[in-house]
Amino acid sequence: MKTVDIVILTDSRYVNPINPNQYVQDVLIEDNLVKKALEKEGLIVERRSWDDPSFDWSTAKYLLFRTTWDYFDRFKEFSIWLEKTSKVTWFLNSEALIRWNIDKHYLQDLETKGIHCTPTRFIEKGEQLTLKELHQQTGWAETVLKPCISASGSHTYKLGIDNLERHEKVFKRLIENEAMMLQPFQHNIVTKGEISMMIFGGEFTHAVLKVAKPGDFRVQSDFGGRVQIYLPNKKEIEFAEKVIKACPEFPVYARVDIFEDNNGELTVSELELIEPELWFRLYPEAATKLATYIKKLLSGQALVLMTKSGRQSRPN
Repeated sequence: MKTVDIVILTDSRYVNPINPNQYVQDVLIEDNLVKKALEKEGLIVERRSWDDPSFDWSTAKYLLFRTTWDYFDRFKEFSIWLEKTSKVTWFLNSEALIRWNIDKHYLQDLETKGIHCTPTRFIEKGEQLTLKELHQQTGWAETVLKPCISASGSHTYKLGIDNLERHEKVFKRLIENEAMMLQPFQHNIVTKGEISMMIFGGEFTHAVLKVAKPGDFRVQSDFGGRVQIYLPNKKEIEFAEKVIKACPEFPVYARVDIFEDNNGELTVSELELIEPELWFRLYPEAATKLATYIKKLLSGQALVLMTKSGRQSRPN
C-alpha cells in the first residue's frame, strides 16, 4: 500500500543543513515552495535525499527529482539506484527520459528532429586526437570544452590557439575516463546572456535570463553569474515548446536553455530534464502550476501525456 504521494528528491547536503549559506538557503526555499504547492493539492509529501538508506521507496507513488545535485559526481551509484528504484515506483521524469538526458549526446537526437542546437564535436572516451588536431579538424578558432555528463560548469574550459597546450594535460586525463564535447564559442551568450525557459506539462510557464559576470563566459551562479526574470517573445516560447515535442517521451517538467548563436539564430544550448534549477523563488506561481499538473497525473487526467511513447508503465 503506497503511503506517500510524492517524495521530493534532494541530496544529503540539503537535508537539515546547519548554518546554510545563501546557496543552500535558495535550495531549501525552492524545495519548500514545491512541497507546499503539492500539499495544497491535498497530496501527502515528503522530502528526502535520493540515497536515503532508511526509506522504502516502494511506499511512494511518485518521486520528483528536484535538487539531486551530486548525481554526476556519484554517477555509477546514482545509475544503480535509478535502475533499482524505478522498478517499485514512478519517476518524474521517467527513468528512460532521465537516462537519455544525462548524456549530452541527446543533442544529436534533437538535431535529427529538426531542432537547431549548438554545433558539437563529440570526443569519445579514449580518442587519441590532441586539442590542436581537433581545432584543425573543426576549423573553430575559439571553443568550449566540457564533459558529456556534467552539471554546473564542471570541467568547462574556454579554448583558443593561445592556450591549447596549457589544457592538453587535463584534456588527456579527462578523455581517458569519459566522453567530452567541443563546441564553437558563442559570443552572444556573453554579450546577451542565456535564456532558461521553463515548460510544465508541455506549456511555457516562466523564464529567466542568465548573464555571466564581467570577464567570464559561464553563466552559472557557481561562477558569479546573475539571474533575472525574463519575458520571452512568442518566437522564443514556440521554439522552446518545439524542443519539448522532440523529446523521446513527453516530460512532466523541463528547462530549455536557449540563446542567439553567432549568426543570430535561436539555438538550444542544453535541455534539462533531470533536476534542473527552476527558479521558483523568482516566480512562486510556477510551483502551483507544477503541482496542479502533477495532481492531474496522479488522478489519471494527464496520464496519456506522460506515457504517450509507451516507454513508461505503472510499477506494480
